[in-house]
Amino acid sequence: MKPRTWISAAAASVLAIGLLAWALAPRPVEVEIAEATTGHFATTVDEDAKTRLRDRYVVSAPLSGVLSRVTLREGDAVAAGDVVGTLSPTLSPMLDERTLREQQARIEGAEAQVKRAAARVEGARVALLQANHDLLRSEQLAAQGFVSPTKLDADRLATLAAQKEVEGAVEERHVAEHDRAQAQAALVAVRGRDRQGSGAFQLRAPIAGRVLRVVQPNEGAVALGAPLLELGDTHALEIVAELLTTDALRADPGSPVLIERWGGEATLQGRVRLVEPGGFTKVSALGVEEQRVRVMIDITSPPERWQALGDGFRVSVRIVTLARDGALKVPVSAVFPLPQAPGQPGGAMAVFALVDGRARRMTVEVGARNGSEAWLTGGIAAGQTVIVYPPSTVADGVRVRPRSVRPS
Repeated sequence: MKPRTWISAAAASVLAIGLLAWALAPRPVEVEIAEATTGHFATTVDEDAKTRLRDRYVVSAPLSGVLSRVTLREGDAVAAGDVVGTLSPTLSPMLDERTLREQQARIEGAEAQVKRAAARVEGARVALLQANHDLLRSEQLAAQGFVSPTKLDADRLATLAAQKEVEGAVEERHVAEHDRAQAQAALVAVRGRDRQGSGAFQLRAPIAGRVLRVVQPNEGAVALGAPLLELGDTHALEIVAELLTTDALRADPGSPVLIERWGGEATLQGRVRLVEPGGFTKVSALGVEEQRVRVMIDITSPPERWQALGDGFRVSVRIVTLARDGALKVPVSAVFPLPQAPGQPGGAMAVFALVDGRARRMTVEVGARNGSEAWLTGGIAAGQTVIVYPPSTVADGVRVRPRSVRPS
């Protein structure tokens, strides 16, 4: 065979072997990547909730009689002291000894309510004074670096809560005084000693607000204590969320809240005011019994931004349970647990980092996770490229090829 033929055959064989080796060589695994970044990290408890009036006031009949037709309708505004209805006693006052005694007992009960409300006001003012002293002391110590910002914020929130308690106690005292005045006026009407001499008794609104419900719109006889109207201040709304007890343990009073899907465009701000101490059993849509607890949330956004909200409106809340600025973050899908070695404690976490075209497994420390991000407290540095949703073919040292960049 000619040398030239030998050379051609050898070249063809080398080429064939090279092609075969290339065909059988392992290909780089295509992966999705993301970059570890620093920024704001937060974990939240998400739940549907509803609005509720902080206080409702029921106007009831202070005596038995005939109620004139009520002209007010749901949504009408009333001022404190406005006449909302008129009652006429049905029996002769001088002959109805039982009614006289009932009215006298009602006045005594109203007096007790006024005293109790006054005691609550004094107690709330003492608590506010103590909260102000604690806040002043914390501010002085914080200026010297002896108190953490968290303690200072907690004292400020405690002062705001104490101020709200004082306002609520004062309002309760006003209502108690109104009930006492109504009872005294009813006794005068029953005895027939009103100035007009007609025996008619005027029902007045205890607060300024709106009519929520008219229980008895038509003229007719009503019994003593029968509810006639419900009033409330629609500007004093709160949000009630029913959380799982395990989630409620993380929703501390003072935690910030994001209020979404309430019907407006912007997200409203709120703050947890109270977590009720007692839970209850609720059956979910799937028929599972759950232990839940009510969490009260105050809306801190300006009222003009949510004035369209009313009583019983549906909203969604996101209670912030943890917030960190400057946190090192990666997509939560990049973090995976390491297999537990025999005799070693479990719980170690890792990520695959992209280094020189190969996947390198790195053990990381996870501070917390939410639905989309993981906060890392150690293991990698900001700017490091990590593999998102690593397939089962990816292992330490395997060649990989980025397919696309996912925003972290």
